Amino acid sequence: MSSSTSLLRDDLVLSEGRPPLLGVSGDATEWTTRHRDALRALVAEHGAVLVRGLGLTDRARAGTVLTRLADSLMPEKEAFAPRESGADGLHSSTAWPPNQLMCMHHELSYAMEFPGLMLFACLTPPAEGGATTVADGEAVLAALPAELTERFEREGWLLTRSYNDEIGATLEEAFGTDDRGAVEAYCRVHAIEYAWQDDGSLHTRQRRSAVVRHPVTGRRCWFNQIAFLNEWTMETEVREYLVDVYGEDGLPFNTRFGNGDPVGPDVVEAIQDVYTAHTRREPWQAGDLLLVDNIRTAHSREPYTGDREVLVGLADPVRFSDVSTPLEGTAR
Repeated sequence: MSSSTSLLRDDLVLSEGRPPLLGVSGDATEWTTRHRDALRALVAEHGAVLVRGLGLTDRARAGTVLTRLADSLMPEKEAFAPRESGADGLHSSTAWPPNQLMCMHHELSYAMEFPGLMLFACLTPPAEGGATTVADGEAVLAALPAELTERFEREGWLLTRSYNDEIGATLEEAFGTDDRGAVEAYCRVHAIEYAWQDDGSLHTRQRRSAVVRHPVTGRRCWFNQIAFLNEWTMETEVREYLVDVYGEDGLPFNTRFGNGDPVGPDVVEAIQDVYTAHTRREPWQAGDLLLVDNIRTAHSREPYTGDREVLVGLADPVRFSDVSTPLEGTAR
């Protein structure tokens, strides 16, 4: 253990229901350079750390800090909602209705390559709400009903998506192109079944592990977006409208058990209840920095009012094949 890590650990505040909080002072770039490895060690130990006092209220300063903290930054592919991405590899927060909860999830947990580390810098805090909350994936796995987690561990989970120009992410927003050949090539490489519809829309299916082993600790973590991307977490009127217009198979996204069986509202409620019981939250203050181990720790975004600007870094890509286990059977 380095002396720098010991010093930061001594200053770390651990409170029930809140993420570990580290109050610091000094020049943001200089502090980050000096304490980078120690800070990352704390994230590995606790799953998430909120740093307060670096004053990351403008994009240039925040971008420098996020870039220095990352081993590498990665672009976003297969986005379920649009976000602005900069040439520096950093992104805006996902465009999601401010009045709606963005449920707990692990970023890109349906992709064959996903970020191992999530970095968030709050440039402008909202007037009310809008916290980026976190929940420990190991604890969530242990607290969920055993029969449910055992089934998902055997079968995995299935994500179905429908891409068109009217709802959800467009082809270009999700794949970076609307060229059919390029999209098909991407799907083949990334184990995504695809089918073009008569109206020109694209339907896809991808089966992934719901429980993975952390590449460093080897511990099993609940790692997916089963509840978040399920039809039963949509606002009732929104779901009813989309089903009426596009049909059950035309929803922008939905989730199923790995064998293709529907995931009902009772399952979604059970998952959401456990997430709620394990949620840790701290309201954003201007200039805050949040680091999240994306494999061990899920995150969400609460509804909010007022302006809210958070700079996001998807860092340190991990291959799904390095953390997942073989699944039984074949999705239908």
